[in-house]
Amino acid sequence: MDCILFLARVALLAGVAAGPPAVDLAALESPVLLRGDARTAYRDPAVVYHEGVFHMFYTLVRDEGDGGVWMYAAVSKSKDLKGWTPPRILTPRDRSLNFSSPGNIVRHDGQWVLCLQTYPRPAGEKYGNASARIFTMRSGDLETWSKPDILMVKGPSVPVEKMGRMIDAYLLADKDHPGKWWCFYKQNGCSISWSNDLKTWAYFGRVNAGENACVIVDKGEYVLFHSPANGIGVKRSNDLKTWRDVALITLDQKDWPWARGRLTAGFVLDLRSDKRVGKALMFFHASGPEDERTMFDSHASLGIAWSDDLVDWSWPGKKVRK
Repeated sequence: MDCILFLARVALLAGVAAGPPAVDLAALESPVLLRGDARTAYRDPAVVYHEGVFHMFYTLVRDEGDGGVWMYAAVSKSKDLKGWTPPRILTPRDRSLNFSSPGNIVRHDGQWVLCLQTYPRPAGEKYGNASARIFTMRSGDLETWSKPDILMVKGPSVPVEKMGRMIDAYLLADKDHPGKWWCFYKQNGCSISWSNDLKTWAYFGRVNAGENACVIVDKGEYVLFHSPANGIGVKRSNDLKTWRDVALITLDQKDWPWARGRLTAGFVLDLRSDKRVGKALMFFHASGPEDERTMFDSHASLGIAWSDDLVDWSWPGKKVRK
């Protein structure tokens, strides 16, 4: 009996030491993680992987039967990328704000920082009006979040009402200068500002790119994933000033009715150095079968693909083409 108890304790300790289990991408049966329908759209994914759990933030668009649609920032969680918790709404029910489009989640001063936007449609506008701005929310545990604080990315001397329409924020730590941060956001292409504390910002410049910027560092370069009219564009730069186009990713869109209208909003979570995953994961949203412009508030789903090199991408059910 003592021997059995000893072996059980050894097994338990081994499991604790090993930490969360590896993520089996081969077990995914579909590239669709959350599927939209006639009354629901899932858009703009942003994901963080912490202590073996994927926290996927996204825009939740719902027709709640009152003659219009409502937009929220929401989150679902998963340990295996296959089973996801129901949407948990993080922001108010208010069409004059419509907090949405989570950009990414970073660590700063011992807290999690989530960036997002407002997308006001108070009069039933199809798209967010000119008062759209970008914000951050903070959390100590990825569960309880502060109220949104506006990002004054044009600098403290530029009043909020003079900042202009801006959406789709994304935060990035500088690859060469610790403590320096960049904010990418959709305005005049993709605009860029910088800060040393995530509070006081200065405008830096712009790059000719689409919406939903996501930027990672690979092989000493910045890699920008962005959304043109369709697909996910990829640019590279050494200095955030000079960019070169390297790819347009559409995955298996032509064979996916649920994505045929538009495939967009690519978010890349680089976990190639994490032995539990070992891949760069791309999360995205797609609409179909009709053009997204005709079904903006419905039938949008969140999908997944992965890569070893950010060039060749795989997904559940990928067919080998001759």
